[in-house]
Amino acid sequence: MMHVPERYRIKDGQFRTNEYDGNNGLFLIPHGSFYFQCIASDGADWEHVSVTLRIKNKYNTPSWDDMCYIKDLFWDEEDTVIQIHPKKSEYVNNHPYVLHLWRPSNGIFPTPDSILVGIK
Repeated sequence: MMHVPERYRIKDGQFRTNEYDGNNGLFLIPHGSFYFQCIASDGADWEHVSVTLRIKNKYNTPSWDDMCYIKDLFWDEEDTVIQIHPKKSEYVNNHPYVLHLWRPSNGIFPTPDSILVGIK
């Protein structure tokens, strides 16, 4: 189940939200010498978090480990969350350094057995 990290919610300025906005808002999450900038939403039957690294005023694409960290902040450890590679004709890229995490609101979608990835 999606749960936003309230302590990192942006509550001032143009993109401000508050706890009454639920899982929707902008979150600035400190991590070492940089920040994760995340936009969360939960409409149209999907839970969604976009993620970019912000180092001062420069942006970088998050790594796999970064995305795992953010996933565990916004969802439970046992929730399955995906990154989607859509067909080329459906590509949308509004920011070159952003990756996205998705989960259907009902939490149900097929996943391959772990043995197909490797031995535990």
